[in-house]
Amino acid sequence: MEGIKDTSTISLRKILGNGLTYLVPKFQRDYSWETEHWDDLWLDMIDLYNDVETSHYMGYLVFQTSDNKLHKIIDGQQRLTTISLLIISILKRLKELEETGIDAEKNKLRREQLQNSYIGFIDPVTLIAKNKLELNRNNDDFYKHYIVPLANLPQRGRNASEKLMKACFEWFYKKTTSLYKTGEELTRFIEKIVDKLFFTVITVGDELNAYKVFETLNARGVKLSTADLLKNYLFSIVDSNEKETRKEEFELLEYLWSELLRKLGSEKLPEYIRYYWNSKNKTVRKNDLFKTLKSNIKDKANVFALLRDLVEKADIFVAILSPEDEYWNNHTLELRNSLRELKIFGAKQQISLLISGKSNLTDPKFTELVKYCSIVYMRYNIIGGLNPNEQEGIFNKLALDIQNNKDYNKSDFLEIYPSDEEFEVAFSNKEFTNTSRNNKVTKYILTKIENYISQADFDFQSDRNTIEHILPENPDDTWDIEDDVRNRCRYRLGNLTLLEKNKNSHLKNKSYDQKRIVFQNSKFAITKDIAADYSHWGEEEISRRQNILAKKAKTIWRISF
Repeated sequence: MEGIKDTSTISLRKILGNGLTYLVPKFQRDYSWETEHWDDLWLDMIDLYNDVETSHYMGYLVFQTSDNKLHKIIDGQQRLTTISLLIISILKRLKELEETGIDAEKNKLRREQLQNSYIGFIDPVTLIAKNKLELNRNNDDFYKHYIVPLANLPQRGRNASEKLMKACFEWFYKKTTSLYKTGEELTRFIEKIVDKLFFTVITVGDELNAYKVFETLNARGVKLSTADLLKNYLFSIVDSNEKETRKEEFELLEYLWSELLRKLGSEKLPEYIRYYWNSKNKTVRKNDLFKTLKSNIKDKANVFALLRDLVEKADIFVAILSPEDEYWNNHTLELRNSLRELKIFGAKQQISLLISGKSNLTDPKFTELVKYCSIVYMRYNIIGGLNPNEQEGIFNKLALDIQNNKDYNKSDFLEIYPSDEEFEVAFSNKEFTNTSRNNKVTKYILTKIENYISQADFDFQSDRNTIEHILPENPDDTWDIEDDVRNRCRYRLGNLTLLEKNKNSHLKNKSYDQKRIVFQNSKFAITKDIAADYSHWGEEEISRRQNILAKKAKTIWRISF
């Protein structure tokens, strides 16, 4: 492939022990691995050391070089940094053995050889480390001045990634020293590991910009997130000519990106970028997003305008996903409840529309929009179970109308709004199996119907109320019901009702006559009605009750066009 100088699968020994140096570019992310990552790596290494496995494949490393000596790490810095911290933790223990006189001369020799082979050397006069690995601008000082020289690690004043590096170093120190007591064992551990860990190394020349390397990786099946692709591309635009790039420009770029990460975290950022873009432009699929962004962002002005707006709108995105966020403190209860409903549904298709709506509509119009989204999602997705892909185009049209006209036409919802008749039929046959998500949705539906009937204001998220399966999920012989009837009926909405938690815990598999007595004393009208209206409970009664609930539901979840 054009621009790739070399591709090979080689051992860690050949990567670190070859006299080369590796540089994490200044625009790469900070160190971010946590305990779960360290533990996974450690377990793999233990298996290698104990010969449970003969080798372990660690994935791709991507380096960029012009002189075959200094290699910029395009992908792989988290793995290389973590392995280096592990090796240095063993160097610390060897130094302690040396200083306490335990096989001092041999342990000093072991430490120096491991240091020179895999970490680098320390200048004996300045004590400044000449390391094989140079980290990014936020991590390298801590790595170079504290970790590698085995200095006392500061307890305060460290940034988040430096705290993770310190924790990683100390974590591996405890692991290795608890298993291996002698310098010989510790050294053997390293020497076995470096021969058994393998990476596929892709080396590219300077003629390929960093973002093109990422594109190459994607083509080879190494899936990097849109956030990684975008960050690399944006930084490459601003840093395209270092002589002309002012320090304050680069600092602003780093600040804006760090603000995005602070608000969203690395996991949510790729998702947010797509929702943000689709709130202002025609819908772009996930796999085409980076290509689209690249074709629209061409110069520094574009870069800074995009990042400033991404940072500004990030608060809206976070708040949409978190109805209890203080962002909504001055908004109506109706709005917060509609957002809570969408969260319970697990709805995502409307996020771009809501970003556009919150950015461009008055509060009353935005509240109305969120309410309509919840009603449509209830009719179309939750009860109708219809194809969600068709919604995205409708939501995008509404988002663009709002973006351009500061208003929208609710009649556009009609294409994804099942009619009363369609909704009633679907509701009359709906069932929800017993899962955590389904239980939340069922509780929401029954609570909304209860509030409609009794004109009450019960909270559908209250822990005091539970879902009661009138016909139990696994009824005993007292129910005298055939298996096929049980399987057809136990999860139907007509068989479910609300019940106080303290009452439900005693019912379990009791007979309908026994449950009916409890239902009579419930605070919920829909549950009292069961006791009043049904002397027996079976398939016919479940269907009849569900039909009644369906008629109420089509009135509750309705948009008047």
